Amino acid sequence: MRWAQWRYRFTKDPTMQLTPVIAIHLTAALAALAIGPVAIWARKGPTQRTRLHRAAGYAWVTLMLITALSAIFIRDYRIPNWAGYTWIHLFVPVTLVCLSVAFWALYRHRIALHRRFMQGLYLGACVVTGAFTLLPNRYLGQLVWGQWLGLL
Repeated sequence: MRWAQWRYRFTKDPTMQLTPVIAIHLTAALAALAIGPVAIWARKGPTQRTRLHRAAGYAWVTLMLITALSAIFIRDYRIPNWAGYTWIHLFVPVTLVCLSVAFWALYRHRIALHRRFMQGLYLGACVVTGAFTLLPNRYLGQLVWGQWLGLL
């Protein structure tokens, strides 16, 4: 198959399939979205729940690593991209750097810096990026707004 035919086939495809990589990515991202507030809440207020915070935190970090690394294998040729990678893929290195800095801050006993990076990463990588994936031209947006709700 020539390049032009291959490119046409993937740029004009109106549907994107739920592949195993997308299923893993989606599952890890939704679980991280749900577990993140538990890790944050466990260290808030007068009652400190350190074991719950640590367990939920490690689970959240693991889920974020799975989400970020699986995103590398997801490409979308239907919207403006560079070799299949869209602007939302810029969150992959941002996530990896933020997790590294947060653990470095924890190692150096700089708890305030650790807290800022982890809360910022939750807000940016889970909440904001999650909202961007619900745009109508994205796969999840088409699934939610078009197929499930019938609004598109």
